Amino acid sequence: MCEAIDFNSTDIFYSLLPLNHVFSQTVNILASFFIGATTTLARSLKSKEIKEDCIKTQPTIFPVVPLILEKFIKGIENEINKLPTAKKVLFGTLNGVGTFLHKVKKGSGSFLYSTIRKQVGLDNLKLLVPGSAALPAWVSKKFEKWGFPIIQGYGLTETSPVISVNPPHAPKNESIGLPLPGLEVKILSPGENEIGEIAVKGDSVFKGFWKNEEATAEVFEGEWFKTGDMGFIDSDGYLYITGRKKSVIVTKGGKNIYPEEIEAYLSRSPLIEEILVSYQTNPNTEKRELVATIYPNYEAIDEYCKKNKIKDNDPHKVLTGIVKKMNEELTDFKRVRRVKIRDEEFPKTTTQKIKRYLFEEKGLEV
Repeated sequence: MCEAIDFNSTDIFYSLLPLNHVFSQTVNILASFFIGATTTLARSLKSKEIKEDCIKTQPTIFPVVPLILEKFIKGIENEINKLPTAKKVLFGTLNGVGTFLHKVKKGSGSFLYSTIRKQVGLDNLKLLVPGSAALPAWVSKKFEKWGFPIIQGYGLTETSPVISVNPPHAPKNESIGLPLPGLEVKILSPGENEIGEIAVKGDSVFKGFWKNEEATAEVFEGEWFKTGDMGFIDSDGYLYITGRKKSVIVTKGGKNIYPEEIEAYLSRSPLIEEILVSYQTNPNTEKRELVATIYPNYEAIDEYCKKNKIKDNDPHKVLTGIVKKMNEELTDFKRVRRVKIRDEEFPKTTTQKIKRYLFEEKGLEV
């Protein structure tokens, strides 16, 4: 890690992830201790306390999971929507200028957003490092425009955990970066669009499962560890993930659908707090179809209906309309055909990943 990224003893790491998770252990604890840096332990996942921690300690390195970043963006945008009309118009003008400058040269309009960075205690930030799940492109683009230096990485517990990370001087945050020194990555059985299973070998890859030779044999092909993630490598050597191998949906026509891709696209709507896309049987037609289960941002829906003078603010009706409109930008076989609404957040792992298996058709729907 320290060969790939310029960490040093003056850095202040902010540890928000659970300490029992290998990403947090490696980056927040071992890497910071190795270079003699400081680590701040977060008090909780409450946004108010995270903000207070950051203002007080001024972190320079902030490892985080993408879901936290999505909520961070939506929280800021909700605050902007509450501004008086004059201030909202002013921000809209500055935002337009910032967007234009960013298109001309990435990050060139970041000075316009210095207030946002300062208000959350991240004006001294050197690197925002999302991991543990795929970073939606719209999230990285928003943070880049606002002037937050962000680099996406990738890894698994079995690989100690980091496999690749975007180089800070040349990030492609739609990718998961370049392999770390000492690691090799290849794509197994590449098919359509050169997509196949990502495999890795190197000293930081585990040797096998404890007293379970059968399970070990399933995940190794010679010296290569099969990650279970599908992806491809571009001409510059950057690695990309398209989804989990076991999550891939194969249609009757033989098309592969990666639900994570559709979730990332639909979650761009500020009306959607959390979303999970699955393949289910329609009880009326007996046909298999894509279904989006959504935990709405109820406050944003109320604001949306008020702004657009919609009298019926029923979340199901509103979100069905939003999804139908967004479907127009998707290939037909990737379009969501039904919407379900949840009244509470999805059950998650300690690293804030939705427990997808609970919502598979043969599983228990919670």
